[in-house]
This record gives sequence, C-alpha cells and structure tokens, in this order.
Amino acid sequence: MAKSGGKGSSLRDKLDGNELDLSLGDLTEVPVKELAALPKATVLDLSCNKLTSLPSEFCGLTHLVKLDLSKNRLQQLPADFGRLVNLQHLDLLNNRLVTLPVSFAQLKNLKWLDLKDNPLDPVLAKVAGDCLDEKQCKQSAIRVLQHMKVVQADQEREKQRRLEAEREIEKKREAKQRAKEAQEREVRKKEKAEEKERRRKEYDAVKAANNKKEQEKKPKKETHQPAKAKSSSRSVKSRPQKHSWSWAFLKLLLMVLLSATGVLVACQVTDLQWQPFCINVNTIYENVVHGLRSHEILQRVLQPNSQQ
Repeated sequence: MAKSGGKGSSLRDKLDGNELDLSLGDLTEVPVKELAALPKATVLDLSCNKLTSLPSEFCGLTHLVKLDLSKNRLQQLPADFGRLVNLQHLDLLNNRLVTLPVSFAQLKNLKWLDLKDNPLDPVLAKVAGDCLDEKQCKQSAIRVLQHMKVVQADQEREKQRRLEAEREIEKKREAKQRAKEAQEREVRKKEKAEEKERRRKEYDAVKAANNKKEQEKKPKKETHQPAKAKSSSRSVKSRPQKHSWSWAFLKLLLMVLLSATGVLVACQVTDLQWQPFCINVNTIYENVVHGLRSHEILQRVLQPNSQQ
C-alpha cells in the first residue's frame, strides 16, 4: 500500500466486516475522504504509522466507535475532536501529546482510554493514571472525561469573564464617546449663541447708524420745533412765578390795611385818642371822610341810601 493509504477499492479490500486495519503502513496523512466513503468501518486501526497531526475533517467521521492511534507522532488532537460523539474506545498510547482539546469532554460515550507514554501535563497525567488492564483503562476514561468537563467549565467561565470585561470596556468607551459628543455639542451651541449675539450687535449698530443719518437729513424747521417747545415751557414756568409775586403783594397790602384799621380803632376808642400820634391819625381820618363825602360821585351813591 502507498504512503497515502491507497485509493478507492484498496481501502475496501482491507475492510473486514466493520473493522478497517491501516496499521504499519508508514502513513503520514489520513485518507479522510476514502474513510468517509466507508461508514461501515466503525473500528479503525491507524497504529504504528508516522502521523504527526489529524486534519479537522477527520472529526467528521462520526461513525467511528473504536479508534487506535497508538505509536504515532501526534503532538495534538484537532480542536473539535469532541465531534466523534459515538467513540467508545480510544487508544493514544506512545504519542507526543501534552494536553487534550477542551471538546474532549463531549465524548460522553467514551468508556476506554489509554494515554500512557505521552509527555502529558502533570495534572492530566495524574488524572489519567495507568492503563495496565481493562479496569484501569475504563477508570482512566471516566476520570479524564470528568477532568475535561471541569476544564471546559473553567474555560467557559473565563470566556464569559473576558466577554463581560470586554463589554464593560466597550460600555466605558461608549460612555466616554457620548460624553465627548455632548461636550462638542455644548461647544457648538455656545459658539452658535456667541455668533448670534455678535450678529445682533452688528445689526443694532447698523440700525443706530441709519437712524442717525435719517435724523441728520431731516429739514431745519423740524429742528426749530424743540426750541419753540422750550420757550413755551419757559413761559409756562414764568407764569407761576408772576402769580406768586402778585399774591405776595396782595398779602402785604392786606396786612397794611389790617394794621391801619387796628391803629384807627385804637385811636378812636381807647384812651390813646388824646395822644399826639392818635390826634394826627384821627385828624387825617376825619379829613379823608369829609373829602369822600364832598365827592360828587359818592354823594350820588350815598344820597339814595340816606333817603331810604
């Protein structure tokens, strides 16, 4: 048989019932396509070859129940090795495996496992133990499956923790971005308000300048009107002043008449009438009364009164 394992009918010739023996063939690659065409081959022996790895397509051979990969050079198994869900018996003796893929925990039907003579991780090596007889190999399968389930759960938790941390970082980044956008909006709003205020002031200044020009262009008659209004306001102000002077004069005249009447009464009634001052006052009073009575106009006024 060739190193690739042969093609087509050559594999069928090696099929014995449900067992296919490809051991001791110096294989460096697994003929996955040819094996997929033989779903009856549930027992596959690939031991004692030169396999360093298995392709991912190998995990599609879900019809495999028993698989012998012992005495090869496998350094690792495919990440999706757990797709071989029908696998019950797995021999990995004497390879170069250090760890197993996390998907190994999905091999829920695995009942027999041999991991001897591999440079396994110390924890995994302790869990696997020896496989010197049927009982030990069955216990190894149970313990390794349990261990890989724990590893899978831990990795899921770690993955979830990383996802949450990434989401938290993303939330902070989005919050920071929103704060930045809000700050930029405030700056734009402030600039817009300042621009609006500047334009308003410019408009007011232009309007004031236009009003000043219009005032300067008005005819002179309009400019004299305020002067007239001013003069009229002065005349209005001067009238109360004249009225106050006349009122003060009347008050003064009234006081003089009252004083003269008081002096005359005192000189006519009291003992002061024999004093020189009162004699003069009485003489002046009698002369004034005599002169008024001799006046023609007064006689005309007094004559009807005397007849009555």
